[in-house]
Amino acid sequence: MPLSPVALSSQTLGALDDRVGRPAYDRTQVRAGIVHFGVGGFHRAHEAMYLDRLMNDGRALEWGICGVGALPHDRRIIDTLRAQDGLYTLVVKHPDGRREPRVIGSIVETMFAPDEPAAVVDRLAGEETRIVSTTITEGGYLVNQVTGEFDAEDPSIQADLAADFAGGDSPTTVFGFIVAALDRRRREGREPFTVMSCDNLPDNGDVAKRMMCAFARLKDPALADWMESEVAFPNCMVDRITPVTTAEDIERLESEFGVRDGWPVVCEPFEQWVLEDHFGPGRPPFEDAGVQMVGDVVPYELMKLRLLNASHQALCYLGYLSGYRYAHEVCQDPLFVEFLLAYMEREGTPTLPEVPGVDLDRYRHQLIERFANPEVRDTLARLCAESSDRIPKWLVPVIRANLHAGGEIDRSALVVASWARYAEGVDEKGGPIEVVDRLKDRVMAAAARQGDDPLAFIRDRDLFGDMADDERFAAAYTAALDALHRKGARATLEAHAEKDAQKDAQKDAEKDAEKGREGVEES
Repeated sequence: MPLSPVALSSQTLGALDDRVGRPAYDRTQVRAGIVHFGVGGFHRAHEAMYLDRLMNDGRALEWGICGVGALPHDRRIIDTLRAQDGLYTLVVKHPDGRREPRVIGSIVETMFAPDEPAAVVDRLAGEETRIVSTTITEGGYLVNQVTGEFDAEDPSIQADLAADFAGGDSPTTVFGFIVAALDRRRREGREPFTVMSCDNLPDNGDVAKRMMCAFARLKDPALADWMESEVAFPNCMVDRITPVTTAEDIERLESEFGVRDGWPVVCEPFEQWVLEDHFGPGRPPFEDAGVQMVGDVVPYELMKLRLLNASHQALCYLGYLSGYRYAHEVCQDPLFVEFLLAYMEREGTPTLPEVPGVDLDRYRHQLIERFANPEVRDTLARLCAESSDRIPKWLVPVIRANLHAGGEIDRSALVVASWARYAEGVDEKGGPIEVVDRLKDRVMAAAARQGDDPLAFIRDRDLFGDMADDERFAAAYTAALDALHRKGARATLEAHAEKDAQKDAQKDAEKDAEKGREGVEES
């Protein structure tokens, strides 16, 4: 018998199907001690979920979330959450097809910054706000990919650089809102809030600190000095595959569980949050919700970026060119699995420091299992998007480390070449590819020149530095790009697999010969 759908709101929680988890706490008693910029799926499957877990244990009610949308396209999510009293459904998709829905109640306020900029600054500067967290994507930090410095020429930041916040001008960007609020607290002699970046960046807290302080220094050197000495910017690593919510996800939640939710979040069962214990005016007891509080996040962060995130890049372009459209399709193909494991074991892992408490071999195989979850249905188009913000941060450091150490680079070179091939905008059957990237025109123009100049794509020093000048990498890259053009992605991977098999056979023969020599010497 079909369920009568219930539109999600505070008033309808008691009418939900018993299979749907819901807040066990009184949300009217929750106070927003955290302001979060970017209330998309990633945040709602992670930080908001952990805080809801604490609240369900009767704790951390002073650590609710005020969710802020700062960009024009954020209006829809803010409007949706407002209509649902900040509630939304988090649906965990298990590999066996089981779906586990839970209504999350930790977001208790919402604001749309373009409509109410002064109110957002007031909220940030208010005494109740003790943490400001962000998921603004990798490109939102305005880092020059080569120099690592703040890109003060970025068009998005010009209005805020010229604005007089103390004189009453309103900010327009996340940087502007945070710095304006911190400046007010400084001028009033009050303690600053903690700024907690949750984006996929190496040293994300350190990057946030450098970039925001650089922005502040262009406006007021004294403010920048105060921020550098007084504001805590903890590093963290957050891991949970959270694909884009589809119309089918919304329809199935309503038809199977009777919940009418305008924007639920879907995710995999796996969850991990490793967080540096470096905060200013207090923090929630995150460790009681399963967060790993550590003194040094870097080993975990590099593990995720260079294995999980870089492997997403290793599978998405090659998979798309081979005709696949979902990550699970790619990772149910033994040829791709072999390539991904070889990249992780031979190129990614050798660049990592020791990761306390982690069995890296188990972690690598667990990643394949997670990617292969057919219920998550993570699209390759999503993974292929914004590559200019991803490849330089996730894969280029692996290549540089292996070039320096004399390690293997062929697989990484093939991944870069597959991005260059994908950026041509045409698949192997002649069909159009929609390239989604903030530098779309630039990368596609470079890809279009590859017929005349095979190194054209990697000559962009803002993305690759001097890698085009490195003879070993240039040779590996051009060979990979040539193979993709001549043979296609799948045949290129098959050739890689054959080459790896020959190398392994040679190594085994050398080991056997060495054992034989040792046996002769002993006798």
